[in-house]
Amino acid sequence: MKVYISIDMEGIAGVATLDQVVRGGTGYARAQELMTHEANAAIAGAFEGGATSVLVNDSHGTMDNLLHDRLDPRARLVFGSPKAQCMAEGLTEDCDVALFVGYHAPAGAPGVLAHTFSAHFGEVRINGARVSEAEVNAIYAASLGVPVGLVTGDDVIGAIASDVFAGATIVTVKTAHGFSATDTVAPSVARELVREGAARAVADAASLHRPVTALPLTLEVDMPSPVAAELGACIPGCLRTADRTITAVLDNAADLLGLITVLYELAQGSENARQVLTNRR
Repeated sequence: MKVYISIDMEGIAGVATLDQVVRGGTGYARAQELMTHEANAAIAGAFEGGATSVLVNDSHGTMDNLLHDRLDPRARLVFGSPKAQCMAEGLTEDCDVALFVGYHAPAGAPGVLAHTFSAHFGEVRINGARVSEAEVNAIYAASLGVPVGLVTGDDVIGAIASDVFAGATIVTVKTAHGFSATDTVAPSVARELVREGAARAVADAASLHRPVTALPLTLEVDMPSPVAAELGACIPGCLRTADRTITAVLDNAADLLGLITVLYELAQGSENARQVLTNRR
């Protein structure tokens, strides 16, 4: 039983502010610890549920957040960025189930630290519907025949996941009280909930529905500025369909994640350049 875990930070219990999730913030080191503990809880639960191997993908920001020397040594770790498949890097067709830990609501939703891949994206849509990172990564998983068995995070992503992922175990560790405010269970309680949820998801993996990815996929990304959209339109196959919107029609899920990764870098670069000019004034 091969288990894949993609772990983010914004949906971890005890995390709610930008100071915690951005490297250099005074709360970041503590958030790393909380994230590592929940990763270990998911790993432990996966093995309890019957896993024979576990691969963890550090999926937050710079993707090098987990404290490696404190990670359960039974698991292997993928980390660093950029990665071509981003938050789903390392997921392969021989995986039996994917677990999404510490996930969050999409840009535009009222969840804790809600965004979709980049804090600079206004919104990400597939086939006209707003999507979360969980849904995008699940599309890639489905293209490999891998079901999503677990989603953990706040109540907003939990509600979305309950609607989207039939049969998946949903673990809610906190309730959103705004973009950077939450009512959270204690970290120790969250770890136990995540462990139990992972064990249940892995044990039930064989019964999960294997969704099929409907192709083609029409991706729309609202970029942070007209300049970023101009740059995005230079990518073959991409069209600028509104002042800040890039649209592309894709024939496979791997290209979907790859394009999002490239647009992420373009958005980041354009905003960094703008900030340099703004700060000079």
